[in-house]
Amino acid sequence: MNNNDTVQQFTHPGAQQDTGASDNGVTADEQTPSSKNTPSHAETLENVQADLQAQPDAQTNHESDADHAEQPARPAPKKRKRRWGDRSDGRRIRTNPPMARVSPYIMKTRLTSCNMFEDVIDMTSIDKYIKEKRMQGNKNISLMHVLLAAYARVVSQMPAINRFIAHQEVYTRDGDIWISLVIKKEMTLESPDTVVKIHLTPWVTVDDVAKEITRVVEEYRNAPGGDFDDTAAILNKFPGLFLRFAVGFLRFLDYFGKIPKKLINLSPFHGSLFITSMGSLGIPTIFHHLYDFGNIPIFLSFGAKEHKYELTPEGRVERKSIVKYTIVMDERICDGFYYAAALKYLRRLLKNPWLLDSPPETVVEDID
Repeated sequence: MNNNDTVQQFTHPGAQQDTGASDNGVTADEQTPSSKNTPSHAETLENVQADLQAQPDAQTNHESDADHAEQPARPAPKKRKRRWGDRSDGRRIRTNPPMARVSPYIMKTRLTSCNMFEDVIDMTSIDKYIKEKRMQGNKNISLMHVLLAAYARVVSQMPAINRFIAHQEVYTRDGDIWISLVIKKEMTLESPDTVVKIHLTPWVTVDDVAKEITRVVEEYRNAPGGDFDDTAAILNKFPGLFLRFAVGFLRFLDYFGKIPKKLINLSPFHGSLFITSMGSLGIPTIFHHLYDFGNIPIFLSFGAKEHKYELTPEGRVERKSIVKYTIVMDERICDGFYYAAALKYLRRLLKNPWLLDSPPETVVEDID
């Protein structure tokens, strides 16, 4: 992506480990418009950078009037007319610069195209935020919800990180954010796990994410197995040779964008982000590989809460809680500068999670 790409903007109307899983993981038992102006891509990045500088720090004035005001209705995502080459789960990007257009032919798979990033979350603000939320009655709020809300907020301003590669072409999801998440019914070795998919939009807040996860987990609790598990169980009954043929046929259909949309919505390998909590297992984070089946371009993993000691400028020793997280990402969906800006924005949101209590004022649409 170069700086001459255009976007559209839509305005909103009107090291000790703590193995406590409640702050990190999710288990089934724990969860009971159109624009008149089209700024350049460079202007959009500049707007994000200016927003980062203008936002208050986490410790100042996070309880604004907006926290108590009734939020206006959120606009539905803009519906584009499907064109030849689009898929049921994405719109083909047609104005990519030459290098971005060629790179999927040079780097043919996600495993050979991934970059790895590691960072540390200072939990001071997030712990305070979660404590406030729980005192307000939102008992299920955890780091998982904050991370997913922050990711959706980054997508709202930098939609290129919600792209994917298929058939050596770059596609964008146009406001549909699909999250794959592993859950267990119980935190025991014998308890089976499954992958559920959560649908978000760029307008979501932390509370919205919590409600959606609770809804999906409750559905899994009330109907154990779920559609994906049922489909996998059916395939598992066939001999290995037939299973190999079936998976190969699905790969063929996926390459040409012909997998039925219902099946794509079930597949945990098709989506925007795969997230896993190593913290719920009480262990450090890992660099999890991307899958060559499906089209998920980003895998985020975060570990158990740890504690470190820092020397302050005043000469005092302070004990801080931190959580390490890693991101493995497909470098073909956008360039390094774009990724860097997105990661900086994510870091700022995690430093001040109160910004995620209100929807974004505007949502930026990806290029044509």
